[in-house]
Amino acid sequence: MEGRRMQILALFSFMLITLPAIHGWGTDGHSIVCRIAQSRLSEAAADAVKQLLPKFAEDDLGSVCSWADQVKFRYRWSSALHFLNTPDTCTYQYQRDCKDEEGEKGRCVAGAINNYTSQLLSYNSSASKAEYNLTEALLFLSHFMGDIHQPLHVGFASDKGGNTIDVHWYTRKEVLHHVWDSNIIETAEERFYDSNVDAMIDAIQQNITTEWVDQVKRWETCSLNKTACPDMYDMHLKVSKRPVIGHIKVPQKGQYLKMTIFSPDYQLLTGG
Repeated sequence: MEGRRMQILALFSFMLITLPAIHGWGTDGHSIVCRIAQSRLSEAAADAVKQLLPKFAEDDLGSVCSWADQVKFRYRWSSALHFLNTPDTCTYQYQRDCKDEEGEKGRCVAGAINNYTSQLLSYNSSASKAEYNLTEALLFLSHFMGDIHQPLHVGFASDKGGNTIDVHWYTRKEVLHHVWDSNIIETAEERFYDSNVDAMIDAIQQNITTEWVDQVKRWETCSLNKTACPDMYDMHLKVSKRPVIGHIKVPQKGQYLKMTIFSPDYQLLTGG
């Protein structure tokens, strides 16, 4: 039993690294995260994913990585699991902050990652089939690992994850949340990869063996021998080396504050 549990841990060896970030990537962002993760699975873990994925996914985890967004209106209880709010302070404390609007503890994206990781560790046990839906657990966990790496994912409750902040992205008026959800990735794909998602994934993965090779071991290991570490915040992002995607203009006191936005490739890679 312990051997099988360790095999299933390998399923998420590259997914259980988290950066506090409100709400998640768009479809492309989630697909990129899941495709990177699936490409790095061990043989045993890849087989487990194949067994758990729905048939219509055709063994492609990335194709169903946005499922958790699609079922939010059917599973209304799951909406609170996509984000985590802090009380307008740039510090995050799991015990203080991981709760829903009613104050129920553990109902946030970090708590969801812990929960679904625990469920998936029961894979191949006789009790798990009756107690858990492990296919849904896989799809939720895969999605939430992308969500928590979106840089607004752990943010201030007062601005609802950037949903109340109006900005200008090039010639378009957007809310800051949507810029991070979709606009940044779409612009990066168009500007650097000729709108080819596969090319973007290949370029990101190349950094695993080049620019970020010294960080891979840290990404794969949770501190204090934890199974999941969704409360870890250690980005180590060398901003000066990231390509500039564009600038946003934020209205402030009758004027616009210009902010530079860099490529999201690091967040997408660590999410995977």
